Amino acid sequence: MKILKQYFSRQLIAIFIMLFLVLTGLAWMMQIMSMMKFLLKYGIDVTDFLGLTSLMIPFIASIIVPFVCFISVIFVYNKMIADNEITVMAASGLSPWQIGRPALRLGVLLTVFNLLLSVWIVPRTQALFYDMQWNLQYGMAHMKLQEGAFTEISNGLVVYVESVSGHDLGQVMLSDMRDEDNISMIFAEKGKLISTVRGLSLAMTNGALQSSGSAMASGTFETFDMDLNVVDKGGNSSFRVRRLPTMQLMRVAFDAATQRQHKMVLTELSNRFISPIMNLVLAALCVAILLRSSLLRRRTSFAPMVAVVSMAGVMALYMSASNMVSTLTQLALLAIGVIVLLVVILMVLAKK
Repeated sequence: MKILKQYFSRQLIAIFIMLFLVLTGLAWMMQIMSMMKFLLKYGIDVTDFLGLTSLMIPFIASIIVPFVCFISVIFVYNKMIADNEITVMAASGLSPWQIGRPALRLGVLLTVFNLLLSVWIVPRTQALFYDMQWNLQYGMAHMKLQEGAFTEISNGLVVYVESVSGHDLGQVMLSDMRDEDNISMIFAEKGKLISTVRGLSLAMTNGALQSSGSAMASGTFETFDMDLNVVDKGGNSSFRVRRLPTMQLMRVAFDAATQRQHKMVLTELSNRFISPIMNLVLAALCVAILLRSSLLRRRTSFAPMVAVVSMAGVMALYMSASNMVSTLTQLALLAIGVIVLLVVILMVLAKK
């Protein structure tokens, strides 16, 4: 029996690792293609770009692990059924529960792994991802001014500097045409780039300003600050629940600012605590259908199709229910429903 367990486990783990690496790599490549604008528009380094996209890998992994688990189980067990290995095992006195135990162990291990990803690793990497993305788009990282050259910082905002030393600038000329009704020209002896929560700001000293709006205006200044790319980093538009630590997310669930945020928080909580259980649910569902069908002593060619359709139905039902959760009571009912479904599947598998 121990040899059979090792035989099953080796095949399941090998297939899972191979599929996991392939599918994660493909999903990562798609993420890279969708974010090429950061490489082209903002002129960031390739290493920074790859570092940014690699922060999405834990989130991608947390999504695809249950599906890879199901595919691994159905591939290994269906192959053994086709080779009559399962029939021989059953004839030797092994029950469906004993034969399916390696798949269940894999489901348990992946449930723990997925829970670790969802509760701890994904929030940390997502927080780093959004902070790095913001910095590349609005912060110091994307600002590369060249001496003696005009640089378009954003649409309608052009800056010219004669000397650059880190964030310190010398002999600055800035043209601000973002507001067509109020075009400004600013000349300054010195300038300094400063990163704020509203994006980059240019602090200038000893200069002059000319503004042509409804009336021409001009003047001099000792110090003058200008926002170069205004963005509200902390506003509601940037409320992303994936980057919140789990404990903070649980507190927000009780005092979210809006109903929409409350619903988003509850959906995220279900993704972090309930979705990992789907690894065990899908593994148990697959082996229950395949093993029970293989022992009926009749055509079982439709068993894999039935398993796939059942998996799709269960996942569609779960995802629909998780997206409709709007209260803590509904969240608790969803968790209970998933556990009840798992218990029913295990009872079918363990039935003599």
